[in-house]
Amino acid sequence: SAMGMLWLQVSCLCGSAPCLLCGCCPSAKNSTISRLLFTFFLFLGTLVSVIMIIPGVEKELHKLPGFCEGSGSVLGVQTHVDCRSFLGHKAVYRMGFAMAAFFFLFAVLMVCVRSSKDPRAAVQNGFWFFKFLVLVGITVGAFYIPDGAFTSVWFYFGVVGSFLFILIQLVLLIDFAHSWSQRWLRNAAESNAKGWYAALCIVTFIFYATSIAAIVLLYVYYTKPEGCTEGKVLISINLILCLIVSAVSILPKIQDAQPHSGLLQASLITLYTIYVTWSALANVPIQTCNPTLLVRNSTGSATASQPLTTWWDAPSIVGLVIFILCTLFISVRSSDHPQVNKLMLTEESGAGGSGEAGAVESGLHRAYDNEQDGVSYNYTFFHLCLLLAALYIMMTLTNWYRPDESLQVLTSPWTAVWVKICSSWAGLLLYLWTLVAPLVLPDRDFS
Repeated sequence: SAMGMLWLQVSCLCGSAPCLLCGCCPSAKNSTISRLLFTFFLFLGTLVSVIMIIPGVEKELHKLPGFCEGSGSVLGVQTHVDCRSFLGHKAVYRMGFAMAAFFFLFAVLMVCVRSSKDPRAAVQNGFWFFKFLVLVGITVGAFYIPDGAFTSVWFYFGVVGSFLFILIQLVLLIDFAHSWSQRWLRNAAESNAKGWYAALCIVTFIFYATSIAAIVLLYVYYTKPEGCTEGKVLISINLILCLIVSAVSILPKIQDAQPHSGLLQASLITLYTIYVTWSALANVPIQTCNPTLLVRNSTGSATASQPLTTWWDAPSIVGLVIFILCTLFISVRSSDHPQVNKLMLTEESGAGGSGEAGAVESGLHRAYDNEQDGVSYNYTFFHLCLLLAALYIMMTLTNWYRPDESLQVLTSPWTAVWVKICSSWAGLLLYLWTLVAPLVLPDRDFS
C-alpha cells in the first residue's frame, strides 16, 4: 500500500493540474490552476533573480565555473576587468533568458490548440514535474552562455519585451477598472443605495488626488529650475495627455455609446501613466536631474554617496508589486469587457458553463475541467504574456542598466527613458481608442 501511495503522488506530480490542487481549491477551474502554476514558475525565477542580485550573494557568484572568465577579452583586447560587480547583473540576465526560453518553448508548442481534446493540451495542463525539470535544465544551460555579445544583444530583447509588457499591464488595468466600476454601478442599481455611487466618487477622487500630488513631487524632485528640460517636457506632455483622456471619458457622446465608461477608469489610467513617467525619470542618466541615480564602478567599492544596491529604489519596488499583481490577474481573470477580450485573445465565457453546473450539482468540491468544449484562453498568447513578463522583470531588477563600452561602469542609457515614455503614450492612445472605437466604427458590434 505504501508503494501505491507513492505511485499516486508521483502520478499526481506528472498528471493534470486539477489533480495537484483538488484538495485545497474547492471547485477551481482546470484552466485557472494551469495558469497559476505557470505563473508560480515565473515567480520562482524572479525570486532566484532577486536573491542573486543581493550584494552578499553576488560576491559568491564568481565561484560558478566559467561565469567570470571570458569577460576579460572585449573586442579581442585583453582587459583585466574585475567582473565581480556585474555578477548579479549577469546572473539576472541569464535567469531572464532561461525563463523567456522556457515560455517561448511552450508558446511554440501550443500554437493553434483549439480544444482540450488536443494531445498538446495535456502537455499544457499536466506533467508539472517534468516541466520543472525542463526549466531547471534550461537555467543551468543559460549560465554556461559565454559572455561577450550576449549581454548587449539581450539588453535590446529586454527593452522590446518590457515595452510590450507595460502595454499589457495597461490593458489589464483598463479591464480591471472596467469590471470594478461595472460591479459597483450594478450594486448601486440593485440595492438602490447611494452609498455605492459615493464610494465610486471617493475612490476616483483619491486616484486623482494621488496623481496630482505625484506630478507635483516629480516637478520638485526630478527637475531643476534651470536645466533638466527633458524632464519638464515629459512630465508636462503626460499631464496634458492624462487631462485629455479624462475629459474624453466623460463626453456625452462617449457616455451614450458606452454607459459604463467613466472617470474611475480614467483616474486609474492617469495614476498608472504618472507611475510610468516617474519610472522613466528615475532612469535619466544625468546626476543633477535624477536623485535616484546609482552609479556602480567595477571596483565594487562604492562610496557612501553611491549605495551598492542596484534595484532597491522605489520605482523598481513599485514595479515589482505591479508586476506580481498583473501576472496573477492574467492567470485568474475572466472578463466581460469585449474589447479587452479581443485584445487579450480570451474566448467568451461560454466554455465554462457545463462543467461548472456539473461540479455544483454533484456537490463535490473538485477542480473541474472548464475546457470540455474549447479552450477558455489562447495558450500561445498566455505564454507570450509570461515571456514578456519575464523580460520585464529582468529589466526591472537590473534597473535597465547595462555595462558601458569599457565594461567599467553600469550605466542606464537614454533608451530606458524613451522606451518607458513611449509605452505610456502608446498606452494612453490605446485607452483613447477603446473609448472612441464604438463612435468611429458605428456599424461594428462592440457589445
